Amino acid sequence: MLEIGQIIDGKYKILNVIGKGGMSVVYLAMNEKANKQWAIKEVRKDGKQDFDVVKQGLVAEIDMLKRFNHPNLPSIVDVIDGDGTFLIVMDYIEGNALDKKLQEEGAQNQADVIEWSKQLCDVLGYLHSRKPPIIYRDMKPSNVMLKPDGTVTLIDFGTAREFKYAGVADTTCLGTRGYAAPEQFGGQGQTDARTDIYCLGATMYHLVTGHNPGVYPYKMYPIRQWNSLLSSGLEEIILKCTQQNPEERYQTCAELMYALEHYQDLDTENKKAQTVKWRTFLTTSVLTFAMAGGAVGFKALEKSKTSDTYDNYLVTASTAPAEEAYKLYDKAIELKPDDPKAYKELWKYFKNNDGYITQDEYYQFTKLVPGTSEKPREKSFKDAHPADYALFCYDVGRDYYFYYNDSTDTSESDSNIRRTGAQYAYGWLSKISDYDKLQSGARSDGRKDAGSIKEKASIITNMSKFLKDGGTSQANAEGYYEYSYLDYWNDYTSMVDMQLESTETVTIALSVYKNFAIAVYMKPDEFLKVKEKDEITAEFEKITGFVDDVSSYPTYIQDKNGPEAENVKAQINATLQKVESAANQKGGTE
Repeated sequence: MLEIGQIIDGKYKILNVIGKGGMSVVYLAMNEKANKQWAIKEVRKDGKQDFDVVKQGLVAEIDMLKRFNHPNLPSIVDVIDGDGTFLIVMDYIEGNALDKKLQEEGAQNQADVIEWSKQLCDVLGYLHSRKPPIIYRDMKPSNVMLKPDGTVTLIDFGTAREFKYAGVADTTCLGTRGYAAPEQFGGQGQTDARTDIYCLGATMYHLVTGHNPGVYPYKMYPIRQWNSLLSSGLEEIILKCTQQNPEERYQTCAELMYALEHYQDLDTENKKAQTVKWRTFLTTSVLTFAMAGGAVGFKALEKSKTSDTYDNYLVTASTAPAEEAYKLYDKAIELKPDDPKAYKELWKYFKNNDGYITQDEYYQFTKLVPGTSEKPREKSFKDAHPADYALFCYDVGRDYYFYYNDSTDTSESDSNIRRTGAQYAYGWLSKISDYDKLQSGARSDGRKDAGSIKEKASIITNMSKFLKDGGTSQANAEGYYEYSYLDYWNDYTSMVDMQLESTETVTIALSVYKNFAIAVYMKPDEFLKVKEKDEITAEFEKITGFVDDVSSYPTYIQDKNGPEAENVKAQINATLQKVESAANQKGGTE
C-alpha cells in the first residue's frame, strides 16, 4: 500500500485512504503544483495470477475515459505503471453512490429522481454522440455518484463498448441482472443506445420506488402500485423505457430528455384537470353570460390560456428553426414580460446553436431583450424578479465576454473580436446595480456557486471595461490609475485560481487562460512594469498545468487548427517568448 504523505511521480501527495475494494485501494491525493485534489486508485500486482487480464480491462477503460469531456463524467489525468502497482489518477468525486442513499433512506424524492435522471440522460446522449457511439450498458444506482451540490457523476466504464455498425450481436453478455436490457443477454441483437435507455429506466424505477429490480422476482411493476402519489407521467416514461422490444422504447436520449422535462404534461390527472377546467369554463360562461356577469369567467380563462400558450411557445421554439424560434420567443416574452423563464430559454437557444454568440445573434437578441436601454418588457422582468434579473445579466455578460465570435466576418482580427465581445459584455454586466443580489441563488444553468458569482461578475466587469477601451490603462484627472495593468493581472490570476473547470465550464476555463495569454502577449512591456519576468513565467506554467489536466474537449470548441487546448498552449508559448524578448530588450536599454 501507498503511505500517507508519500509523493507519487514527484507531484501527487497521498493524504488519506478514501475507499477499499477486493483488488484496489483508493487514496485522496493533492497535486501541490496545481493546488488541486485527485483520487488515486492503486491496483497491486502481487498475488494476482490474472493481473494481465485485469490490467487489460483497466487500460481499455482508461483509454475510453481519456477521450471524454462532460461535467457528469470523471476525468483520468495520469496512469503510472510501477513495478508493484498500477496507479490511476482521476477526478476526486466527493459524495456517495446512489445505492448507499437507497440503503439508508429507501425510495427517493420524485423531483430529485427526475433531476438526476435528466443529468444521466444528458451524459448518455453525450456518449451516444461519440464517433463511434459509446454504449455504457451498466447503468445502476451503484454506478452513480451523488455530489454535495446535487449533481451526479457516472462512474465505472468496465462494461462500456463502442457500437459496431456492422455487428449483428455482442460478443459478450455484460450488465447487471434486473437493470440490463434483454438484448444484453445474447441472441437478441447488438446493444445500442436503446439499451442504455432501458437501463436508465430500470434505475429510475429503483430510485423512485425503493424496490430493486435486480432481486426476485426480477420484475418492474407500474410505479404507482408502490406509491399512488407518484406521477402517472413518470410512470408512463419508465414503462416506455423498459419495454422488452427496443423498437417500443424511446429511440434516443433526446426523446427521453424531452419527456422528462415535460413529464407533468403526461399525467392523466393533469389531462383530466385540463378537460374538467375547460368544461367547467364553458358551463360557467353560459351561466355568466345569461346573468350578465361573465367578466370574472373571462379573466380566469385568459389567465389559464395565457399560461398554456406561453409554455407552448417556449416548447415549440426550443427545437424550431432560427427565424421561427425568434418569433415564438418574442410572443412568449410579450405575453409574460415579467417571467424570467422565456428570457433564460431564449439565451440558452442562442448559446446552444453552435457554442458561440455571433454578431447576427447579438442584433437579434437585442431586438427581443434590449441590450443598451431599458424597455418596458425588460423593466418588468427586473422589477418583478431582481435576483433572477441580476443572474441573467451575469450569464449574458459572461457569455459575451467568453463566447462572442463573429464567424460571419473572417477578416476581423482576434483582438477586435475580443474587444467587441467585451463591449457587449460590459453593457450587460453594468446593468447589475446591486451585486449582492447575485448571492441569493444558483445560476440559471443550475450550478450552485452563487457565492463566487458576485466576485466573478465584478472581475469580468472590470476586465470588460479595460478591454473595450482598447486594453489601455490611463490615469484620471488626479493622476491615479482607475484600473491599471496590475489590477488587470490580479483579476485574471484570481479567475485562474477559481477552479473554473468545475464552477463554470471547461470552455470558459480555456477562454480565460487564452484571453489572459493574449492580453500579456499584446502588452508585454506594460505587464513587465508591474510583474517580474519570472512571476509571469511561473503563472503561465501553472496555467499550462491546468490545461494539461484536461484530456479532451467538446466538439464545438474544435477549430481548423485542432483542439482548443492545444491552441491555448500555443498562445501561452508565444506569450512567454514575447515576454522573454521584451525582458531582454528592457535589460539592454537599462
